[in-house]
Amino acid sequence: MEPYAVEVNNLHKRFGHIHALRGLSVQIERGITYGLLGPNGAGKTTLIRAIVGLLRPDAGTVRVLGHPMPDKRLMARIGYMTQNIALYEDLTVRQNLAFFAAMAGVVSRARQQIDEVLALVELSDRADSRVRELSGGLQRRCSLACALVHRPALVVLDEPTVGVDPQLRVQFWEHFHRLNAEGVTLIVSSHVMDEAARCHRLGFLRDGELLAEGSAVDLLERSGCATLEDAFLHFAEQVAAVS
Repeated sequence: MEPYAVEVNNLHKRFGHIHALRGLSVQIERGITYGLLGPNGAGKTTLIRAIVGLLRPDAGTVRVLGHPMPDKRLMARIGYMTQNIALYEDLTVRQNLAFFAAMAGVVSRARQQIDEVLALVELSDRADSRVRELSGGLQRRCSLACALVHRPALVVLDEPTVGVDPQLRVQFWEHFHRLNAEGVTLIVSSHVMDEAARCHRLGFLRDGELLAEGSAVDLLERSGCATLEDAFLHFAEQVAAVS
């Protein structure tokens, strides 16, 4: 088995005059939580879409779980929670979960796995509510459940805790670490620095470039800063000085 769940090499992507990814390379080991940290417009979502096979880069390569992307055969092994809610509003919470489980080929244990993720995101009592009846925060919980219901080997979460109350956010991260212990790899994008320390490794992104990466402790030591926010600014200034 290859040691890396994700290998990105020299990735470039343009949208008109916007150079969203500028030769970005990163390797993500299996069984860890890797945090993509950066402001809006840094290239986090573009990178994520390339990793899950929803976007073809202009140059560079992406390998996921040992296979070049895009590869439709891998979709059942990837869980993806988008930044924007992508659910069927006229279906109930349970029906949405059943649909996404079926799309991933989960049949025999679908009911059990649906009940498990409903409990995780604390939506068991709203399982029969239509998605359109839920608040934005509850819809995000449902979206996370849909990304996890088929027990994927790679879970990619784009801003997963936006609008989630602090207590449930802690529960989410506890579950993410349990998934790591089972060998599942997670990629979590965020612009919230206080969540970064929960990741095993971090990648600081800005303007489509990887400024620095390492553990939270490593990045603080290398930058000589007391906070990850200050460390991010330190590495951004270093790159600007070189440019």
